[in-house]
Amino acid sequence: METRQLGGLRASAIGLGCMGMSAAYGVPDDAESIRTIHRAIDLGVTFIDTADVYGGGKNEELVGRALRGKRDGVVLATKCGIVLSDGVPADVNGTPKYIRTACDASLRRLGVNVIDLYYLHRVDPKTPIQESVGGLADLVRVGKVRFIGLSEAAATTLRKGHAVHPIAAVQSEYSLWVRDPEQDVLPTCRELGIGFVPFSPLGRGFLAGAVTTIDDLPQNDLRRNLPRFQDEHLQRNLELVKAIEDVAHTHRCTAAQIALAWLLAKGKDIVPIPGTKRQAYLEENAAAADVSLSAVDVARLDERFSSQAVSGDRSWPLMKKWLDQG
Repeated sequence: METRQLGGLRASAIGLGCMGMSAAYGVPDDAESIRTIHRAIDLGVTFIDTADVYGGGKNEELVGRALRGKRDGVVLATKCGIVLSDGVPADVNGTPKYIRTACDASLRRLGVNVIDLYYLHRVDPKTPIQESVGGLADLVRVGKVRFIGLSEAAATTLRKGHAVHPIAAVQSEYSLWVRDPEQDVLPTCRELGIGFVPFSPLGRGFLAGAVTTIDDLPQNDLRRNLPRFQDEHLQRNLELVKAIEDVAHTHRCTAAQIALAWLLAKGKDIVPIPGTKRQAYLEENAAAADVSLSAVDVARLDERFSSQAVSGDRSWPLMKKWLDQG
């Protein structure tokens, strides 16, 4: 698979998001998840993304087990900064002391000596970003982390943090139905030479046509709580998927592959990380790297998925409260 540059880091053009293997989307299946990670590596999908908060550390342990004997050539990313209480996100902490402690815990769970890309999962409004990035930079200096990143950070925050230590990548939600980064964050990343990693590039499965009603979702599925999946918004949003399916028909591929190809066409500094715990979906997503959209295709999708066309907020109230305003 093609590789792309994220700051000073080089990663596969499409990565693998591992959150859903341990949390948020139905019942975990560790054996299939490990097989999926192994299959990803075989296919050249070597950018593996996790976080300490996913499953309360269980996802890092799972990824660590999967990478035993297969660490070479893998670009391993994880995150810190979201604090759990009784298994539920309750606060954010970006102090250098917390970052150091969290990193050591992640290294133990992952069973590795160094993390390739270590993100602050959410910007802590109680801690100046210069202090948080300074804490991340200390980890680079002592050799526990190779590169650092920020997640869901505003453009002004990026500038302040990057002035302390180079930021390799920003991870934020970006897809056909979440276009916010195009306003300020993506231009700032490009000005500063920072790569961009879209999470939920398939709209949590929606853009792949996988969700037409929440009634079919497990009771513990995160999407049951997201506004865009509620009836008053869902029906309007379903009309948008037809545009993806029309382009997919032209290219003889799936809607998921078109949604990913659209992101890849947005710039060589973009590396989406679609998540899955199933080998079949992993293979489908990886094949999107071979789908080439024309400028007309991209423009058509851009127009259909304008911010005015999408109905409902992208996030639930707690996570929305933690979105960095700069």
